[in-house]
Amino acid sequence: MSDTAPLVTAQETFAAALPLRAQAAETVALEAAMGRTLQSAISAPTDLPPYHRAIVEGFVVRVEDTQGAADDKPIAFTVVGKVQPGDDQCPAIGPGQAVEIMTGSLVPDGPYAIVRMWEANRAGQGFTITRPFPPRFFIEDQGCDMQQGTVVFPAGTLLGPRELGTLAELGLGEVSVAQPVRVTVFACGDEVIPFREALRPGLIRDSNSLMLAAAVHEAGGTAHCAGIMRDDFEAFVTAARAALEHSDMLVISGGTAAGGRDFISELVQALGDLRVDGVPMRSGRPLIMGEAQGKPIVCVAGHPPEALRGFRLFGVAAINRLLGRELPLPEDSVA
Repeated sequence: MSDTAPLVTAQETFAAALPLRAQAAETVALEAAMGRTLQSAISAPTDLPPYHRAIVEGFVVRVEDTQGAADDKPIAFTVVGKVQPGDDQCPAIGPGQAVEIMTGSLVPDGPYAIVRMWEANRAGQGFTITRPFPPRFFIEDQGCDMQQGTVVFPAGTLLGPRELGTLAELGLGEVSVAQPVRVTVFACGDEVIPFREALRPGLIRDSNSLMLAAAVHEAGGTAHCAGIMRDDFEAFVTAARAALEHSDMLVISGGTAAGGRDFISELVQALGDLRVDGVPMRSGRPLIMGEAQGKPIVCVAGHPPEALRGFRLFGVAAINRLLGRELPLPEDSVA
């Protein structure tokens, strides 16, 4: 049997037990919103672009004045003004007249076109053309990219550089985002010691806490490393319950079985509901998942590579769920 099917079933079972978009909202400046998750949809407050604008340099002319132009029948125009970026209006354009325009400058509504610089045969204070031009040629009309009221980004959108650029273009100085998921990280085992301590035979340095805290941060949460819990069931239950009071999620590495009992499975049951009690896949037994009042409890192996693998398969999915990111379940690259 493939590892993939039971893994996906376990992921779906765990995700279904967790609330979607459980985190409270907070308002942050757009400059501080990188990597955050929108708590509610954002609609465009204005059109984009906010006015008709030129997308090339050239000359604005009336379309009707270009009709009939040909190589053997050039039509002449007189340049009567100029529009530059930042100008709030375009000079009036009469028959046979043209206005020089720069890229991004305002263009009036109506049957106008832009003659590109290289298509204008300059002559004194004007130029000639040798072909007709269609309406709105090289003109970007107001709202062609986005109309006012359009949903720009739905709730649950992860804000990256492209999204922030769009929001800045819309003039939004702040956004409502989900508060980060507060995660308490425990390491477990009588043989585990802090990573800064001198190593002695039979002991293992705790590299998991730091590694998993970094993975939490990468996934959109904030991590608190609560230290190493010994194989003392009642003491661990007490510490985990206390952590749940000020956390949105628990992550535990190691300690799957201790003293001949299913230590972590029983711990999860003491705290809340056991949702996944092992996964029938390689190194799957340490993958134990539960929740207490909607707060995920993610328990992974003590072996560091498997601990990170387990967190990326279940912990990341749990954080996505709480933040309201309706993303595909993470796939296992080594399944």
